[in-house]
Amino acid sequence: MKNNVKITRMNTAITQEQLAKKVGVTRQTIGLIEKGEFNPSLQLCIAIAKELQKTLDELFWEVDAK
Repeated sequence: MKNNVKITRMNTAITQEQLAKKVGVTRQTIGLIEKGEFNPSLQLCIAIAKELQKTLDELFWEVDAK
C-alpha cells in the first residue's frame, strides 16, 4: 500500500519512535507502514492522520498518474 506517511512524518520533524508511541504501536510497525509492507487498520490510519494533522486521503489515498 503506497502512502505519504513517511514524507509527512519527516516534514513534521518527528521520529518513527515518537509517532509510534503517540498512536500505540511499535516503531517497526510505523516503518512497515511507511514502506508499504503493512496495511494498518482503519483505526490506526485515523490515529496516524490525527497525529500528523492530515486527512486520510492526504496520507493513504492512491492517485493513479495517467
